[in-house]
Amino acid sequence: MTKLRETLKTPKRKKPDDQSSPSPSPSPSPSSKSSKKDNVSATPSNEPFPDFSRPTAKECRTVRDDLLALHGFPKEFIKYRKQRSLDHIGYENDDDDSSGNECCNESVLDGLISTILSQNTTETNSQKAFASLKSSFPTWECVLAADAKLVEDTIRCGGLAPTKTSCIKGILSSLFQKKGNLCLEYLRELSIEEIKRELSCFRGIGPKTVACVLMFQLQRDDFPVDTHIFQIAKTLHWVPAAADVKKTYIHLNRRIPDDLKFDLNCLIYTHGKVCRECSGKGSNKPKKEQCDKLCPLLRQSSNVI
Repeated sequence: MTKLRETLKTPKRKKPDDQSSPSPSPSPSPSSKSSKKDNVSATPSNEPFPDFSRPTAKECRTVRDDLLALHGFPKEFIKYRKQRSLDHIGYENDDDDSSGNECCNESVLDGLISTILSQNTTETNSQKAFASLKSSFPTWECVLAADAKLVEDTIRCGGLAPTKTSCIKGILSSLFQKKGNLCLEYLRELSIEEIKRELSCFRGIGPKTVACVLMFQLQRDDFPVDTHIFQIAKTLHWVPAAADVKKTYIHLNRRIPDDLKFDLNCLIYTHGKVCRECSGKGSNKPKKEQCDKLCPLLRQSSNVI
C-alpha cells in the first residue's frame, strides 16, 4: 500500500495579555475538556527552541484580533467553534453568522477520512470527493468491502485517487482488525498523547492529520501547522529562520496559549490563502506602503525587522 505522505499540501483547503482591537473580539475559544494527562509540558529535551521567546501571548492575541477585524471568523470553521461552545460550560459564543447556526455532528472517523481527502487538492474538490464517497457507500463497512477501483472512481475528483483509496482502506482494515468495528469515538475519552499514539499507528497518518483531528473533531487544544501557517510563522519571526515544519509545530504548541489556539489557527490558515506576501508567494521584503495599506501582519513583521 502506498503511504500517503504528510508532505502533501493541505488544500487551498484543517487561540495572555489583553490588547485592544479595532473591532470586538470574540469570546475566547474554550480550552479542551482533556484530562490532566493532556497538559504535557515541554521539557529541555523536547523543546526545539528553548531560548526563543516568541510568540508571546500578547503577540498571539494581537494577531488574532487583527485578523478577526480583517476577515471576520471564517464561515467554514464556525460549526466547529460552536461545537466547542457546547462542550464547555460558561463559554459564550458570539458568532452571529446565520450560515453557521448548525453545530458539527460528524464522527471522528468521518473527520479523519475527510482530512485525508483534503490533501493536495482544493477545498471544493475535497468536499465533492467526500460527499461522493458518502453517497455512494452509506457506511464505512461498505467502503472497506468495496473493490478499490470503485472507491477510486468515487473520489477521483479529489485527486490522487489510488493513493488516497489505499490509505483509507488501509485505515479501515486496521481499525476493524484492532477494534472489531469501524468507529473512532473511543478516542474522545483518551488524553492528547494517547490519541496521537493511536492515530499514528495507521499507515499514512502523520502529525498534521493527527493535529487536525485533535483540533476539529475532538475539540482539543492543538495547533496544526500546514504550509500557510508555517510560512506566516516564519514571516512573523515566530520561529527561527532554520525551523522546519515539525519543530515549528512543537514550538508553536508550546508558546501559543491554549485559549487562543483554535481561533488563531483558523484565522492564520484563512489569511494564508489570500495574502501572497504573508504566505511566502510574494516578495520576502514587502514594501512599506504594502504594509501600511494591506496586511496587518506585514506591518508587525516590518516592525520586527
